[in-house]
Amino acid sequence: MNARLLSFILVGFVIGALAGAAMLLVNGPHAGRPVESSGTALIGGPFSLVGGEDGETVTDRDFRGRYRLVFFGFTHCPDICPAELQVIAQALDLLGDKAAKVVPIFITLDPERDTPQIMAGYVESFGPTFVGLTGSPEAIAAVAKEYRVTYAKVENKDSPGDYSVDHSALVYLMDPDGKYLTHFAYGTSAEQMADSLARFL
Repeated sequence: MNARLLSFILVGFVIGALAGAAMLLVNGPHAGRPVESSGTALIGGPFSLVGGEDGETVTDRDFRGRYRLVFFGFTHCPDICPAELQVIAQALDLLGDKAAKVVPIFITLDPERDTPQIMAGYVESFGPTFVGLTGSPEAIAAVAKEYRVTYAKVENKDSPGDYSVDHSALVYLMDPDGKYLTHFAYGTSAEQMADSLARFL
């Protein structure tokens, strides 16, 4: 892992720490009890993106009434993104019937390459309930800002025209009204994620 990518992950940890009061309630001394929190973290917001094989417009309102696990990345990601999406898939499997209350959403940070069709095919390999979203660079920048996601294109010096995308790596749990509940840092196991999700559900 290069130093630049590590710095983005560390930034993600800092952002998550500032907004992690709800996470402390889940894993702290009151674990197992109904989750209570006060205040609202400034994470999340309305968006209008594109998804599905036909590239239809998808907005935050389409997910009202369901919890959302939101993760940002890109399909050319060699390790972090597929690993994290697999953790989400495993966590949902562990939830059993409760998983029906949760929609996993993968939003690209590489809209130049990640078309709606590519996104749809990519997320399908992680499970039938996964939703892959893309949009214009401006729309992606706007939703990334809403979720406090940091990202940057990094050119490949050994392959002109090729590039990667360094980005923070947090999975956000949003409630049925689209409000932030908690987050999961990269490295959280499927078992830990499922356990925390079950307490909210």
